[in-house]
Amino acid sequence: MNSIQQLFSLEGQTALVTGGTRGIGQAMALALAEAGADILLVQRDTTNQTTKTAIESLGRRAQIYTADLSSPASLSTLVPTILADGHRISILLNCAGIQRRHPAHQFPTDDWDAVLQVNLSATFSLCRDVGAHMLACPPLRSPPSSSSSSDDQTPGQAASQGAHARRGAIINVASLLSFQGGITVPAYAASKGGVAQLTKALSNEWAGRGIAVNAIAPGYIATEMNSALMADPGRAGSILERIPAGRWGEPGDFRGVVVFLAGAASAYVSGEVVTVDGGWMGR
Repeated sequence: MNSIQQLFSLEGQTALVTGGTRGIGQAMALALAEAGADILLVQRDTTNQTTKTAIESLGRRAQIYTADLSSPASLSTLVPTILADGHRISILLNCAGIQRRHPAHQFPTDDWDAVLQVNLSATFSLCRDVGAHMLACPPLRSPPSSSSSSDDQTPGQAASQGAHARRGAIINVASLLSFQGGITVPAYAASKGGVAQLTKALSNEWAGRGIAVNAIAPGYIATEMNSALMADPGRAGSILERIPAGRWGEPGDFRGVVVFLAGAASAYVSGEVVTVDGGWMGR
């Protein structure tokens, strides 16, 4: 049995991260690096080096791969390029997302298509391509444990562990709007509802083959994506009144949960949508 420290260690692993240049995505990318993972950042271009530099300051390797998540053609070459460079991806974190706000009866088709492509279709494409890679890889090596050895296992235990040995973790970013409809954000609600169901569907196929697939659903977080809400005193006040924790969330609130879902500590957790919302959904 691994120690608690080993269960939360990501030493020797490599994570592919979208949406890591700011906010929640940046906080989670840095948390994965602090836990020992090297990070491959997917960005539209290389002008923003902030996250890469911060990861390297932690003593981990970081590399930027450019791709436009709004373009299926651009996205189709991303994973093949990464694999051609010799990387093994053991963690996929899909955090990139966009928002568009219009009354539903006036919602432009172009904005609908853009939100669904970045938030849902790109997430599926990366899950599919990275998932296929993980399935083709041998199981990840477990850290050595002083409390057990292969000699202590029965043949049945060894066979069971081989069949379900961990090959990787996929973490998608859902939303409270995976469960609720929101106001003036029909495309975002549809996309995040899709992310939650996609997570469950992939878990059904892959959990038994060593790939844990889970999602994190942020509540109301003080980031740029919610700037319009925070600037509206009426909406911001009504939101805060409903949050039992008594505050809006912060990107740092996601550091622990992403490390948990990325590593062996969550080995028997799959198909879950973990809300990080200060108690909003329990209200």
